[in-house]
Amino acid sequence: MQLHGIHHLTAVSADARGNHDFYTRVLGMRLVKKTVNQDDTSAYHLFYADGEASPGTDLTFFDWPVERERRGTHSITRTALRVNGEAALRFWAERLAAEGVSAEPVREIDGRLQLLFEDPEGQRLALVDDGGAGEAHPWARSPVPAAQQVRGLGPITMSVPDLRRSDAFVTEVMAMRRGRSYRSDEPRPVDVQVYEMGEGGPAAELHMRVEPHLAAHQPGAGSVHHVAFRVRDEEYGYWVDRFNQFRLRSSGPVDRYYFRSLYVREPNGILYEIATDGPGFDADEPKDQLGERLALPPFLEPRREAIERGLKPL
Repeated sequence: MQLHGIHHLTAVSADARGNHDFYTRVLGMRLVKKTVNQDDTSAYHLFYADGEASPGTDLTFFDWPVERERRGTHSITRTALRVNGEAALRFWAERLAAEGVSAEPVREIDGRLQLLFEDPEGQRLALVDDGGAGEAHPWARSPVPAAQQVRGLGPITMSVPDLRRSDAFVTEVMAMRRGRSYRSDEPRPVDVQVYEMGEGGPAAELHMRVEPHLAAHQPGAGSVHHVAFRVRDEEYGYWVDRFNQFRLRSSGPVDRYYFRSLYVREPNGILYEIATDGPGFDADEPKDQLGERLALPPFLEPRREAIERGLKPL
């Protein structure tokens, strides 16, 4: 059984207000769920996605009062967001410049046109031309025109000092396919191995940079907490059983209410999650009102008053 692509990626912010402004106003993404970290209810968990809150489009953030990340290996190093066509990338180059966001020139990387940039806290991002593949669900209230909006998550890039163990894990345990490799010159020349899931393509790729010369990163604002991979609801039990068969030290089944999860660390310490497509973010809010109020899963609802007191307004 195959994974079907990237489900979501969760990163760390120390500035919830600034984060909300950048991802909704500058990048034009929709805030589809304003909730809290279910394991630390003092922290927001903000979900940004497309107009329909589709699985595979969620870029999410924990809001923690931490220092900036110290970059290094054993980490996820760049998150790509898919857009359609070179014209969209030119639009974004102009938009980011007008917003004072430093970005590299549009150029071809691994056979795709990309625009590399960072958010105000140093979160490393890329806009990548996906050629218009797959469905798109623009957000009608976005400040970005529909044709140029972010369509979903693209390839996720991570850094490991030793490819062998990570390669064995994703191919033998996670059932990904070893695909092409390429040479990257950003920020220095390194070899990158690509792994594919499901039907492949930019929405279903994991890229591993091999960087034994780097020290291990220190988590903080601007870092990535984990990446989640998509499974259909009915496939979840298969992956729980599979992890047990491999005798992995995993989280075991976790019900996040909006989806079901299963967490495990790969051999170089990067946190992976299996996440189901359903039930979805409209489980407790009308789809046209997503993200407008603090949403809490039923088991946290009795604590709403105390939780709201501990959160700062966005």
